[in-house]
Amino acid sequence: MNFTDAVAVAGTRRTADGYLVAEARAVRTGIQLYAGREVGKPDVPVIRVYRAADQVFAQDSLQSFSHAPITVDHPDEGVSADNWKALSVGEVSTAAKQDGQWVMLPLILKDAAAIKSVMDGKRELSAGYTCDLDFTPGVTADGGAYDAQQRGIKINHLALVDRARAGSKARIGDDVGKWGASPVTTQTADERTIQMDLRKVLVDGLTVETTDAGAQAISKLLGDLASSAAKITTLTADHATAIAAKDKDLAKKDAEIDGLKGKVFSDADLDKRVAARADLIGKAKAIAKDVKTDGLSDAAIRKAAVAAKLGDAAIADKTDAYIDARFDILVEDAVKGAGGADQFRTVVAGGLKAVDTAPVATAHKAMTDHLSGAWQNKKEA
Repeated sequence: MNFTDAVAVAGTRRTADGYLVAEARAVRTGIQLYAGREVGKPDVPVIRVYRAADQVFAQDSLQSFSHAPITVDHPDEGVSADNWKALSVGEVSTAAKQDGQWVMLPLILKDAAAIKSVMDGKRELSAGYTCDLDFTPGVTADGGAYDAQQRGIKINHLALVDRARAGSKARIGDDVGKWGASPVTTQTADERTIQMDLRKVLVDGLTVETTDAGAQAISKLLGDLASSAAKITTLTADHATAIAAKDKDLAKKDAEIDGLKGKVFSDADLDKRVAARADLIGKAKAIAKDVKTDGLSDAAIRKAAVAAKLGDAAIADKTDAYIDARFDILVEDAVKGAGGADQFRTVVAGGLKAVDTAPVATAHKAMTDHLSGAWQNKKEA
């Protein structure tokens, strides 16, 4: 199967003959992601492909890089002796070597137009190679899961490209052209090592497979949702408490209103109340005519009358029941002092009436009038 890998041209210098000498790293170890449709698995969105070190740095694989041709963009077909002269603009100048997890390639460009394109910014280098894919899943020594392995890696050519597919904006579904499959990673042009392992995250009962960065974002969002739900629960509880407090206040106000309504007198009740009040004030005045009653309650009027008659000591530290009893006794005494209970009750019940203030003069006049006409009455008899 044909594959391409993107790297950047670095460390360039010009020779006396105008050639361009540079270095590039290509084909690294580890796990990379490929679109399933590009590696024979159209029903799978992404395939995790593992390149083991014993495959990348195998002697046959490294030897295949030596003197490999360099092209401008990927050709429609592999480079061979039949089309080398038409397609090649340079070559890997010496043997490839291991550089950490990468293969380091010394390059030389000999075509003036290709050299100018590199100097103008066409500095991405995409390796075109063939390999066998073994779709046996497994786990790497450091715990990375993969779906397939590359075996028998052999370089065919290196292509100068404007932007390699595995650059910063690479996405699944990009058109790779007629030369093979390219990783669908989001690597930058200058740094090609990224974490290829995917993690499984449980979201609302569903298992989602994503990268570490995606898992962190999902975890944060789930945390934010949980925090928001907790805040909503707290606000709902606080609202319910506030409503309950308001309902309690309203119930209290309603009870007070009902109590006030119960204290409203009808016309008949008001008449009775006025009569009773007048009766009480009359009795208090009978006990002590100068007693003050304005603005006092019934109990206060009784207390004031007793105090006015007997002095403050008579009511000191005394209960209302004791004061009421003393008041009633003083009322009875007042009635007796006024000539009997019937007369007092009449005065109180019937109100004040005009009383003849000169009974002796009236009686004397009646007697003299009678005597002056007595002789007439006797003569007629």
